[in-house]
Amino acid sequence: MREIGMGLIGGGYMGKAHAVALSAVGAVFDTGLRPRLVAIAAGSPASAERYRAAYGFARAADDWRGVVADPEVEAVVIASPQTTHREIALAAFAAGKPVFCEKPLGASLGDAQAMVAAAEASGLPNMIGFNYVRTPATQFVRRLLAGGVIGRVTWFRGEHTEDFLADPDSPANWRTSGRPNGTMGDLSPHMINCALALMGPIAELSARIETLHQTRPGPDGPAAVDNDDHAQMMVRFASGAMGHLYFSRAATGRKMGYAYEIHGTKGAIRFDQEDQNAVWLYRAEGPEATRGFTRILTGPEHPDYLPFCQGPGHGTGYQDQIIIEARDFLRAIETGDPVWPTFRDGLAVARVIDTAFASAEDGRWRTIPEE
Repeated sequence: MREIGMGLIGGGYMGKAHAVALSAVGAVFDTGLRPRLVAIAAGSPASAERYRAAYGFARAADDWRGVVADPEVEAVVIASPQTTHREIALAAFAAGKPVFCEKPLGASLGDAQAMVAAAEASGLPNMIGFNYVRTPATQFVRRLLAGGVIGRVTWFRGEHTEDFLADPDSPANWRTSGRPNGTMGDLSPHMINCALALMGPIAELSARIETLHQTRPGPDGPAAVDNDDHAQMMVRFASGAMGHLYFSRAATGRKMGYAYEIHGTKGAIRFDQEDQNAVWLYRAEGPEATRGFTRILTGPEHPDYLPFCQGPGHGTGYQDQIIIEARDFLRAIETGDPVWPTFRDGLAVARVIDTAFASAEDGRWRTIPEE
């Protein structure tokens, strides 16, 4: 094994998750590359120093440029706001450093296209952070579908629903301003990525995107909300299967409603991230009187579970998803082979989102543009 110097940009919610993952991944997965926490940058030098001390980095940089330029930083993890992703990623690739970038890939389709072009021109490893699709449960579902366990898939329903802005009296904040910070920019990428991973490409869609609460309390009175609270789309997958996707930050009672239901000719599957260590499987076989959904608890026989725990049913958690991502990123660097999902997979999600906005504007079905 050898050490690899890591630089992290962003120290908040996701920055902490990635710092912890980089510290733990070598012990959990016995990786050939062992991260060394070299440099971190945040919104200000003071914040960077605070995170440096908390997370164990060797030094704090004044800004992200200091991380990218640091000669001891060999790879960069971007966990800053999506409006910063493009500039940071392009600079890191130009400096010859692999990049892991949190979702969404950029703040717009144009950002995503530019980032993919830079990544592929550089030939360097690149990955995007869609962590929920890496749970042992959803990895297991991918295997079930690939193995034809529920036959030909005919329908998919997916949602990513939370309630952190369900209360109309919740104050305006950074999430309520700017299209990239709306539900389509924040929550929808995860479930769109899930739908693409489980079902394959989306051929066409019809979308509706809405702001439920036009104003929210602000420091000087009512503040306008200029982005979306919830959205839905009917989709037709390239396979011919129908589907429906729904995203909301105002879904009262939902805390982590990343959930899907899949129907096939021989069975069905259900999953809900609020119960992330269980998959519900229905097999259309045997006497009708004894048919029913079976709850399968994840355990050592399911993908990426055993390195965390030897006991079935004990379960994995949110942080473990980020550790799995760190393992995959290190593997991509070590082998030089692309590890899913790459920046190009992030671009596929961006194309769906951009098409959904176009459909919502004119109310028409839209075909997803090809490359």
